[in-house]
Amino acid sequence: MAVKPSTLQVFLLAGVKTTTCSFNACKDRLEEQLRSEGIDPNIHVLFPYGDASRNLIKQVLEVKTDLSNRMRAGRIGGRQVWQQIKDTVKGERALLIGHSGGGAAAYQAAKMLAEAGIMNDFRVVQVGSPRTPIDPSMRERVSYFHSIDSWGKLNDPISRIGSWGGWIRTGRSIPRWNRFKYAPGYVEGIPTLGGHAHYFRNTAPYIDTDSVCNLDKTIGRVREWLKGWL
Repeated sequence: MAVKPSTLQVFLLAGVKTTTCSFNACKDRLEEQLRSEGIDPNIHVLFPYGDASRNLIKQVLEVKTDLSNRMRAGRIGGRQVWQQIKDTVKGERALLIGHSGGGAAAYQAAKMLAEAGIMNDFRVVQVGSPRTPIDPSMRERVSYFHSIDSWGKLNDPISRIGSWGGWIRTGRSIPRWNRFKYAPGYVEGIPTLGGHAHYFRNTAPYIDTDSVCNLDKTIGRVREWLKGWL
């Protein structure tokens, strides 16, 4: 008897000034690869801060509300995503992949859904996102990928925004600042070509000398992290 494919709700979350077609190649590649692994994905593309037609300044200000866990009344993008997916993810496995500000919204939405008991089996992937402090209880469910240059140094300026830092103290020692105290459980650099907007590009000039495009590099690293859960 044929084994029924396991289902997975997948949400691709855009950052600011993103066109409605930006995730087309990513969506197609993800669906192809997940189905090859016996997974039946239901992929949704969401715009927590609106698409490219919306005012940039307003979008940026809304992203800022998602960069801290201190403002419970804020989290504008996170609340937008929460409203859009709360009825879809009940009892379902869910994967949230957010680019740029969409990564911050993905984490905030997942945290609110988990706290409400609506979503239990999930993973969050942040790609080229600002640094959002991750609650320790969520850490192992969140990964973070950023672009690096040929020297292995971070070269996406958006990935420098925000902070994972916090003060730590051991015994009676003097408190010291740990810049990774609230970091995601997994952080990795990807040698992509181009800039912040190009993680999911699959055509020239975003193909390296080994004929590997940015999209395949990004999706490949995400899938590697998801091994054992998918």
